[in-house]
Amino acid sequence: MACFRTDVVIVGGGPVGLLLAAELAAYGVRTVVLEERAEVSGHPRATTLHARTGQILARRGHLPAPAWPLRSGTVSTPFHFAGLWGLDLTAAATEPEPLIKRPQADLERLFEARALAAGAQVLRHHRVSGIDRQGSGVTVTAEHPRGRAEFEAAYVVGADGARSTVRTLTAIPSDVTAPTMAAMVGVVRCDGAQAPEPGWHRTPRGRVVAKRTAEGRLHLRAVDCLRAHTDHRLPLGIEEFRREMSRIMGRDIAMDEPRWLSRFSDFSRLARTYRSGRALLVGDAAHLHFPIGAQGLSTGLLDALNLGWKLAFTVRGAAAPGLLDSYDAERRPAAARLLEQIHEQTDLMRPGRTPDSLEELAARRGAADAGAELERIGLTVSGQDAVLPPRSGQPSAWEGQFLTNRELGTDDGPTDVIRLLRDGRMLLLRFGSPGSARASGVPHALRHVLREVRAAPVAGWPRGALLLRPDGYVAWASDTADDLGGPLDQWLAPAGGAQAEAPASSSASMSAWISA
Repeated sequence: MACFRTDVVIVGGGPVGLLLAAELAAYGVRTVVLEERAEVSGHPRATTLHARTGQILARRGHLPAPAWPLRSGTVSTPFHFAGLWGLDLTAAATEPEPLIKRPQADLERLFEARALAAGAQVLRHHRVSGIDRQGSGVTVTAEHPRGRAEFEAAYVVGADGARSTVRTLTAIPSDVTAPTMAAMVGVVRCDGAQAPEPGWHRTPRGRVVAKRTAEGRLHLRAVDCLRAHTDHRLPLGIEEFRREMSRIMGRDIAMDEPRWLSRFSDFSRLARTYRSGRALLVGDAAHLHFPIGAQGLSTGLLDALNLGWKLAFTVRGAAAPGLLDSYDAERRPAAARLLEQIHEQTDLMRPGRTPDSLEELAARRGAADAGAELERIGLTVSGQDAVLPPRSGQPSAWEGQFLTNRELGTDDGPTDVIRLLRDGRMLLLRFGSPGSARASGVPHALRHVLREVRAAPVAGWPRGALLLRPDGYVAWASDTADDLGGPLDQWLAPAGGAQAEAPASSSASMSAWISA
């Protein structure tokens, strides 16, 4: 049995696992992805990236930055809540569009290409069968067509979906809610006068969502809001799918040539912790919910973007104590809030409970200002309402806030926040006249994880300095910026640390293994 040593093993090569691999490898962390599938799935899956996900992906260089010079104002995109249209998702014009359409398969290919280019290894046809955790690391056993292999690493990350093997083998407990709805999805040939028009359809028997594919087929989802599947694992055939679609729509709907059929429900799961020692969870392995609002993919990618730099800094010995634990402290509450929001949406979908408009929904909530309430809902759906818990003992009002992209005048010329964050380091912005003499506040040993830039003052921002995390959230702010020692110690190891978390060099050639 072959044995390999690396820094991090990621189990699961979907978009979340591959994005995490790209992030870690870009920081110089030796990363191996183990994936059962032979190739990227062509089945239609998620296609939506919400605003905060797109904003952080742009800061990490995975999406294009807004064109220069930056525009002013805001951009809005219409969206829905529980199938009720009238919501406006907005973002500053200095940011990416508030709603980005990218098929999940395209994102998987993008993230895999970036991971491979940065040095990560992606091993397909590998099914994880065992995880042995010791004090100094983990050993992951995987079955493959040529036999079995072991991977010794400092950490293992489960990005392996709802039936996560990592979650099961590491005995991480979850809180679950039983399903109450029965839903089906399929891509079929469905033409003629009886075919559902693209859009949302609400009937006394449930909901149907229809949209045309590029090939002219219909991508259909049928939701029975009053009952759950007897067994959601049973195979779904075209005749059962046709009967259910016809029953909910109240008319006979002919269909044939199914490309893909599946069942799902409003079953939900939330892991009680996202970290158990040297095992961590991301994406559907950590949280699962009914896919209304297209928030699942975005939430999983935000997990990867939050964990990536923290795990990389930890492996490289540059992280302050407790930094890796902040992944659970920040992302698990965000998932809990999302599950509450999804539960509210599914409850509104039940017959007799659905308001006629979002304004009626706001009135039901007792909102004095319907517009303000709908704006709040839009920020929640798009992930832009998140404020992170502070790490310092006396945080300013800025700490934990997301810093909106702005144009900056620096010693090296005009730029913006997104472009300054793209190298993956924390960013210390010190404000004053560009070119003014000022000693660097960054210890030499930390310059591989922290960048200092002098910039002209920005109206409405702190007068002294801002310390930004690689994901664009404010880590610290001050109007004076005289003493940086305390703030830096909250995030980074004082002396820059050493790569003590990583196992020793490989005991076998990974490149030989891949090419065999």
